[in-house]
Amino acid sequence: MPRPLPIALIQAVPHPAERALTGFAAEVEAVIAEQPEARLLAFPELHLCGVTGSRSECDDRLRQAAEPLTGPRVTQLAELAGDLGIWLAPGSVCERGPNGELFNTALVFSPEGTLVASYRKVFPWRPYEPYDPGDRFVVFDVPDAGRVGFSICYDAWFPELARHLAWMGAELILNPVQTTTRDRAQELVLARANAIVNQVFVASVNTAAPAGMGQSLIVDPEGHVLTEAGTESTVLTASLDLARVAEVREHGTAGLNRMWSQFTDHDAPLELPLYEGRISPGRWRPRGDDA
Repeated sequence: MPRPLPIALIQAVPHPAERALTGFAAEVEAVIAEQPEARLLAFPELHLCGVTGSRSECDDRLRQAAEPLTGPRVTQLAELAGDLGIWLAPGSVCERGPNGELFNTALVFSPEGTLVASYRKVFPWRPYEPYDPGDRFVVFDVPDAGRVGFSICYDAWFPELARHLAWMGAELILNPVQTTTRDRAQELVLARANAIVNQVFVASVNTAAPAGMGQSLIVDPEGHVLTEAGTESTVLTASLDLARVAEVREHGTAGLNRMWSQFTDHDAPLELPLYEGRISPGRWRPRGDDA
């Protein structure tokens, strides 16, 4: 049975970190007015924490913008999602950890106005970003549609993250990005590669010009680009049938490749010296995947 998830990626310039959320609320309302069918709205990395200046000045402003997840920013975002009755992924924000850490944290709120999931970026872009790394992978469920996993910007360069999200049952990887540099070209390749090797949808939403390089895109589980943007502010929309993930895994990418069915119960475990771990055939398939 189809499990559609109408999604809107909002490629836009960030709001200044010091600005009240009223401007963002108006932005969200404008998108809904233009795209009333969208069930999930997703914004770029640090969309509510825009800063400019030298690296030290930016780092100081990011720390000043940081709040705990019990702070007023999360409360207001939850109320906004609840008032509008939408799934809202407002991009990532600066989170102040319980011991004074600075995390780059992606959020998603339900139509009931609940913070459903938060994900701290595991791979901050070093040495350029001041964030402390997170220590876990995060997925969340959208009822009647499927499971979504978070990956923030530079995370996409590490195949371990996308593979773990897929193993945890993610059918869509949501990748908020704030890429201002020329390596966006490589990120477009990685978005398709992560979709192909894990047989999942990937939605990568970047900051618009002049602040960022734009080029947001949505990729299907076989690596086909469903829709993509230029560099200017825009909204990308698509209705993703997350049931397509199980179909591709059952029949194979291009009708051929079934990577999640590679191992049998009779295969010996494959040692992974890099991780001091192993691939155990009995644990290889994604959770909930009976293909």
